[in-house]
Amino acid sequence: MSPHAAASTRLERRLGDWARARLPFALAEFVMFVLKQGWASLFGGLLLGAIMLSRTIWSADWPLARYDALFVFALLVQAVFLWKGLETWDEARVILLFHLTGTAMEWFKVAAGSWTYPEPGFFKVMSVPLFSGFMYASVGSYIARVIRIFDMRFAPYPPFWLTVAFAAAIYVNFFAHHFLPDIRIALFVLSVVIFGRTRVSFRISERRWWMPMPVTAVLVSLALWIAENVGTLSGTWLYAGHAGRHVVNWGKLGAWYLLLYVAFVTVTIASRSALGRAPAPARSEQTA
Repeated sequence: MSPHAAASTRLERRLGDWARARLPFALAEFVMFVLKQGWASLFGGLLLGAIMLSRTIWSADWPLARYDALFVFALLVQAVFLWKGLETWDEARVILLFHLTGTAMEWFKVAAGSWTYPEPGFFKVMSVPLFSGFMYASVGSYIARVIRIFDMRFAPYPPFWLTVAFAAAIYVNFFAHHFLPDIRIALFVLSVVIFGRTRVSFRISERRWWMPMPVTAVLVSLALWIAENVGTLSGTWLYAGHAGRHVVNWGKLGAWYLLLYVAFVTVTIASRSALGRAPAPARSEQTA
């Protein structure tokens, strides 16, 4: 463990000790759960905050375009994460892979007219600003960090090859449904068939908790859908058929649910040690 990561762990322990000394057990666990979730989603939170703040203060007369500033900001945040040990180099390589697959999806979706990026920018390739790939990478960063921060276990875990094939089918469908029948309903069903028995076991303090993996995916997808609405209302990107800001429809929640499995399977390439490992004894577990 790097000195920076060790310092982060000591801070977490001090916060946990403070909460447990002053709050009832259940409330202390909830407070620590929220704090840990916020810490795990730090990359995405910083990027979303930068999107909102830049929308408020940026002027079209400034020499640096807002999209370019967001790209530079995302690069700096990623560099700091690696320097401070908030992400390992193994995790960063897998997150980079998700960054690239996300950017490829952006190129296709923008070309297909699903949404547009209306502002100018120098770091803009095929009408897609390069900071957009970091929005996908932030999801990968969250998953990699939350697995470590909550000491997560996934058991019983399906055959790894099956999860990779499932993630590949989801990714291909994001492109293919523009030309072929959309199979997302079948993919929803398959997610339950493949992962329905998998328990996500996690530790907030001393006691371990668990919930079914599809339930976990729904809850995280809801958080991502809310974050997307915040970004959409800023006008940073515009969906087809909408001239201005609007609330993202509920159908995007399903898209995030499926995309989350793609992100999870991608990240598990670096974090496979958590897959199939036995959780703590049943007597110390609680259902979340």
